[in-house]
Amino acid sequence: MQERMLHVYQAIDDICRRHSLPYWLSGGSMLGAVRHRGFIPWDDDLDIEMLRPDFERLMQILPRELPEDMALQWHTTDPNYFFQYAKVRDRRSCLSERNGYDRVWQERGVFVDIFPLEQIPRWIHRFSLLTFGHTYKIMRTSQDVRRVMWRVRLWAGLNCHLVFPFLRLLSRLFRTPYYDFALGIPYFQHSLHDDFLPVRRIPFEDTTAPIMREAEKCLTYRYGDYLSLPDNPGAQYHADDVNLDFRVQI
Repeated sequence: MQERMLHVYQAIDDICRRHSLPYWLSGGSMLGAVRHRGFIPWDDDLDIEMLRPDFERLMQILPRELPEDMALQWHTTDPNYFFQYAKVRDRRSCLSERNGYDRVWQERGVFVDIFPLEQIPRWIHRFSLLTFGHTYKIMRTSQDVRRVMWRVRLWAGLNCHLVFPFLRLLSRLFRTPYYDFALGIPYFQHSLHDDFLPVRRIPFEDTTAPIMREAEKCLTYRYGDYLSLPDNPGAQYHADDVNLDFRVQI
């Protein structure tokens, strides 16, 4: 899986560099780059972050420039995909994510997550999770999810086209210097613009990857003594039933 993720990542990296779109490794991927010069050995995902304007531009570019063995998974390419961050999928593999949300998506290969960040007050971000959280509830509580996907798409659309624009307008009245994950993403970030940029590239497996300018400060905030290996990693895998020899018509 890590080999496939690295293959996908390198395609994203090439495109971002070609179009001068800054991004950086996120969370455990950044920890792996700093501590292991690659993946955390027991990790099965790869995450990157970028500022929302760059993210929106990348969403327009990827469908045109990704290799044929990869696919962008976003609202414009998969009508049942409702997450507020994107995935780039390897089309020569197939997996089942443990959360089960992927069971109605068109693409289900090994993936790299792309998270947008925006300058938004924490309370507005939390409010967006309350309004958007109903989509997750529908998916979790429905036995026949295909029959209720119209409700998921409707609720997600109302948030994306009405609630979120209003919240972003409201955020201009309550300006904050801090960046958080974009509205509707159930994770939290709390960093300044200068914490991110300019990025710096460091070794990652057999290539290099960008990390945020203040990576060490961020890793200390999130993980404490991040250079020390845990006594018991307790790996929590994101996927089951991984088929790395899957064949689709390309």
